[in-house]
Amino acid sequence: MRPQNRPRTAFRTLLATTCAAAVAVTTAMAGTSLWQSQDGAINLVASTNPATPGNFTGYGFDQCLAPTQAKMDTWLNSSPFLSVGIYISGNSRACRDQPNLTPTWIASQLAKGWKLLPITLGPQSTCVGRYPRYGASIDPTISNSTTNNRAAARSQGTAEADKAVSVATGLGIVPGSTLYYDLEGWSDYTNATCRESALAFLTAWTNRVKSRGYLSGVYSSAGSGMRILDNARKAGRTDVALPDQIWIARWDGVANTSTSYISEAGWQPHKRIKQYHGGHNETWGGVTINIDRNWLDVGRGSYAAPETHCGGVNLDYTAYPRLVPGTSRPEVRALKCLLREQGYSGIRLTQYYGRGLTTAITSWQKAHGFAASTTWKGPHWRAILAQGSTPVLKVGSAGPAVRRVQRALNAGTFGLPVTGLMDSATRSALTKWQSARGITANAIVTADDWALLQRGR
Repeated sequence: MRPQNRPRTAFRTLLATTCAAAVAVTTAMAGTSLWQSQDGAINLVASTNPATPGNFTGYGFDQCLAPTQAKMDTWLNSSPFLSVGIYISGNSRACRDQPNLTPTWIASQLAKGWKLLPITLGPQSTCVGRYPRYGASIDPTISNSTTNNRAAARSQGTAEADKAVSVATGLGIVPGSTLYYDLEGWSDYTNATCRESALAFLTAWTNRVKSRGYLSGVYSSAGSGMRILDNARKAGRTDVALPDQIWIARWDGVANTSTSYISEAGWQPHKRIKQYHGGHNETWGGVTINIDRNWLDVGRGSYAAPETHCGGVNLDYTAYPRLVPGTSRPEVRALKCLLREQGYSGIRLTQYYGRGLTTAITSWQKAHGFAASTTWKGPHWRAILAQGSTPVLKVGSAGPAVRRVQRALNAGTFGLPVTGLMDSATRSALTKWQSARGITANAIVTADDWALLQRGR
């Protein structure tokens, strides 16, 4: 949906025949979804996919045609975005061919850290005034019939939800994910005919999506679809089922989830997205895509779960001291814990730097390209603290990998709180570290940044 009645770009789904042949099989295990075709073949690609978008506060984009893997990888490494909108179903979508949108594409983006926003664009309100416009096969408008409590509109909403869930499971978008319905905006939100039929449709969408194990989301203009939902919420209407999340179209250029059109009280905390900048070209890493910009605050927001090491050993310090044999202090115990976690067994977790630690230190140093030395210094700390997986990190990233970066930076002179969140203080420190090493100072941690950190640079 776009404000100001401009055409909205959209994503297509798999070919309709493929979707019709798919049968979703959801196991009893949380977050596990299998896809079974009519010939009985099981696609396990979705078995490890996380629910999406999950917990996230940060930047996102959406674009008509699902980008190629090469473009997604380039933007992952160079853009501020960590979320992407994908149009998976609905006959009112503009992009009728979507060659990149496959279960493998979905699994690849999720594995690389992208947060996906699956969107359906089907029947639209008669007040929109420009649907159908893509040909004879396009969806009809939402029915305005009042018979049996707007049963026709409710039936349409249920049908769209069923189609969306079928396509989502076929693509490997697992239960627990949010499915968003795109209801295009119209000028007069007070029009009772369009308001009530839209609310009936969206109520059925929400109820059906949630009954199938997914979360319900609605995307609409701040001044129409969002306003009628918020007014229903404020009025306490029991006949209207409110979505779990809202996606506000308001092109005010402000990267937040607020708008003067609706109250701040609803869908809080962490249940909002705002599309704050409409269609325009952006270039990152030499790749240009025409996009809309979004700011997300969903789930628990960007959240880093607590973690423990070696039964409760503290690894989080704002500075890491030089250690020599005979030293006795808590950081020695932290070093021993790190060595244990990296395969050096048999080390007693005491605060004393004795002979056993000397043997482990010199072995670790040789294995990681350092000269063997009994003195443990800043570069050694930085390298051992950074060891592990090497995901791309940027605005909105959270978790153990962020903590490793924060600790590694603290092995220099940055003194960061180790929160596990890629907050402004961490990004500022990272930019300074990158600049000092002559690499792109963009506060994005890529494989190249990890390589330097893991070498103690």
